[in-house]
Amino acid sequence: MFVAAKANFCLYFSELCCLFCCPPFPGRIAAKLAFLPPEPTYKFVPCDESSTKYRIQYLDRAEWQFGERDKESVESFFTRTSRGNLIPCIFIKCCSNAKYTLLFSHGNAVDLGQMSSFYMGLGTRINCNIFSYDYSGYGISAGRPSEKNLYADIEAAWHALRNRYGISPENVILYGQSIGTVPTIDIATRYEVGAVILHSPLMSGMRVAFPNTKRTWFFDVFPSIDKVSKVQSPVLVIHGTEDEVIDFSHGLGIYEKCAKAVEPLWVKVLGIMMWNCTINTSID
Repeated sequence: MFVAAKANFCLYFSELCCLFCCPPFPGRIAAKLAFLPPEPTYKFVPCDESSTKYRIQYLDRAEWQFGERDKESVESFFTRTSRGNLIPCIFIKCCSNAKYTLLFSHGNAVDLGQMSSFYMGLGTRINCNIFSYDYSGYGISAGRPSEKNLYADIEAAWHALRNRYGISPENVILYGQSIGTVPTIDIATRYEVGAVILHSPLMSGMRVAFPNTKRTWFFDVFPSIDKVSKVQSPVLVIHGTEDEVIDFSHGLGIYEKCAKAVEPLWVKVLGIMMWNCTINTSID
């Protein structure tokens, strides 16, 4: 017992030394976890004078891979967050008989315009509709990216999906990718849904910037590792074993903390076909 206590003290002391010698300045963390909103790749064009309904117009950078008629399946509108930011949302009706709708929180450095083709292809293959939104400061959203805004953004998206389309929580699948797993885990602690998919999740900001970090410090950001155990929905974790951005240890750590984890998917290459097979398995 004494030896174990001594070892724990040494580990704790070494962490403190590391923090004081190489303090966690926000710039250091941002170097690896910076918000990187791209130049907007789409516009919302009002359908009428009321400006409550919009059609999405994809710019060349969006690389829309479907026909003009397929755009009719994309419903576009704005919703306002509790922090006052107006954010765009899209609902892609991929299948008329879809049982499930994915509330998709995308990764960094992309926006709704760049993700729309993927959403359309994914939803068609797995017979699901897709609902997604842009974070504050991304795409044509108001505000700026921040941790607090991430949580407010997904809360607004959740209520828009529930109130506008009347979809029951048990028919919603929360899907978070990379930084999108942060708001996904946060909202999953408050609402029980059909399933939660965490694709390349991170345990916390400090643990990404400083891999030897073993505990959550008061100044840490994105502390998903301390929240995920409160999620009462089935959770599927997907992570690349050779991920060079968010180390595989993060996916493993999140998985081990899940209260209702299903068998995880550890892969070297995360292709679209692999995503589809995984989601199909989790839904069935």
